[in-house]
Amino acid sequence: MQRLLIIFTVLLLLSSCKSTVVYEEYPTVYQTGDNKNWAEKNFNAAQWTTERGNTAKGIFWSRSPVKLIRSSAVPMGLHIEAFGAFEVYWDGILLGHNGQITQKDKPEVAGYTTSYFQIPDSLAHMGTHILALRTSQSYLNGVKRPVGIELNQYPALLRNPLIITSFMNLMAGAFLIAAVYYFFLYLNSRRKEYSILIFAVICSLFFSLLIAEYIKFYIAIPYTHFFIRLEIIGWLTFAIAILVPLYFSIQFHFNRKKILLITLFMILISVYLVNYDHFDLTAIVYSRVMWFTAVIIVLNAIVQKEKGGFIVLMGLLASAIVNHFLLYDFGLFISFTLIILCMLYLHALRARIIEDEFQSSLLLSSRLQLELIKKNIQPHFLRNTLTSLMDWVEESPKQGAEFIQALAGEFDIMNYIAEAVLIPIRQEIELCKTHLKVMHFRKEICYEWEESGIDEAEYLPPALIHTLLENGITHSIPIANSLITFKLTYLRTAVYKQYTFETHALNREVSKKRNGGNGFRYIQARLTESYGDRWKFISAAIPGGWLTTIQIYDK
Repeated sequence: MQRLLIIFTVLLLLSSCKSTVVYEEYPTVYQTGDNKNWAEKNFNAAQWTTERGNTAKGIFWSRSPVKLIRSSAVPMGLHIEAFGAFEVYWDGILLGHNGQITQKDKPEVAGYTTSYFQIPDSLAHMGTHILALRTSQSYLNGVKRPVGIELNQYPALLRNPLIITSFMNLMAGAFLIAAVYYFFLYLNSRRKEYSILIFAVICSLFFSLLIAEYIKFYIAIPYTHFFIRLEIIGWLTFAIAILVPLYFSIQFHFNRKKILLITLFMILISVYLVNYDHFDLTAIVYSRVMWFTAVIIVLNAIVQKEKGGFIVLMGLLASAIVNHFLLYDFGLFISFTLIILCMLYLHALRARIIEDEFQSSLLLSSRLQLELIKKNIQPHFLRNTLTSLMDWVEESPKQGAEFIQALAGEFDIMNYIAEAVLIPIRQEIELCKTHLKVMHFRKEICYEWEESGIDEAEYLPPALIHTLLENGITHSIPIANSLITFKLTYLRTAVYKQYTFETHALNREVSKKRNGGNGFRYIQARLTESYGDRWKFISAAIPGGWLTTIQIYDK
């Protein structure tokens, strides 16, 4: 994008070479009525006025004196910007017409806002010339747009707009590609970053703005449709003026986004109402309000020591300088491009942060996998389990065999789920039941498993309930008949899903208050890995046992 901007600027400067025609314009005068003699070069128009007046749907004339000072242009061309349908006379000679002037038996055929005519070589000599237009403006006759004139080489008049348009189309194409890329990036990302979506929308709006601005060079627009394009440009600029500060406020963690955006919206609406029908002025004010709002956000970011704030401020200042020294159209689009480059820079910083977080998550996932394996190969656990196993094999070989099968089954499940991020809830329950069989043989305590409302289609992180079960076994004393009961309940609401795990037993006394050991930290790490911050974990003693609640929110 930076290289494209540099190439575009250089080519634009090279294409805007100085005209070979030097001339001086004098005020245009008007007269209502119709007389072909008014086209003559030597006609005395001293009684004509510089104000067009109320011409209604009738015919009126305009005369524009032009003094040709220097010209090496052969052939020479004439570029006219005017409303209505008109005939063009140069020193009394008809050069052509634009549209069809209204007649008694025929309605007006609207002319185009932009028209080009070739001046004969015999009429391109130095000195004063008269451009006379015989005009009718049956539509939008309340709009008295002045006549705009440009003299230059005729091929240059036709070629220069196309060159400028080609450069702008290069820029528009870059923004279209960026918009499509970031739209797909947002749609295919598991982690929905609204800043990416906003940036894609801004790129698409900027693409549309470039097309709307320069479509006049390759589509002839009748003067009756002239303001439609300007309305579109105005609303596109309005949307960009809202979204650019919103993007910066998200990236720089601006605290009062709503207040800022509401204030910005009210200001922009006020600008629209105050400058209604002044389209260019409205667009300029929109861009300036956007710039000042962005500067406020960036200054706040610098105060908060947000990364990238100073560089973005330099980019905003550079955009203001460019917009000040270049023509409005070029300056506006180049300054907008600089602002979008600043946004790309912020997105690159954000992408780096996301990449670092991803690498950290990979390390965390590896650590969690290792922790899950360590949970079942602890020397203390293995020694006690093997000791119990030897006793059972000696005293009751049949039950000893069941013990071995239960232990092998638990290891098989653990080995199967060790690298998984999420597993079916039924597989988690089978792991818990298998572990209860192992612990029954080890501790010779009866364990009972109950479940309620389980949704077989649900998934959750591996060994989550298993860890709660281990804590319940370790920190509980049977109530009666050497029995400890565990109950898992699932509840689904419109906002979240909830797992409730109850241990019905006597709680062992602890020597000091604890906020949770390695088991709780494992659960919290697993929840963060799979659900970010969209979870709540509560575990506390209750009369008759222990209650743990895990809530996982949809958003």
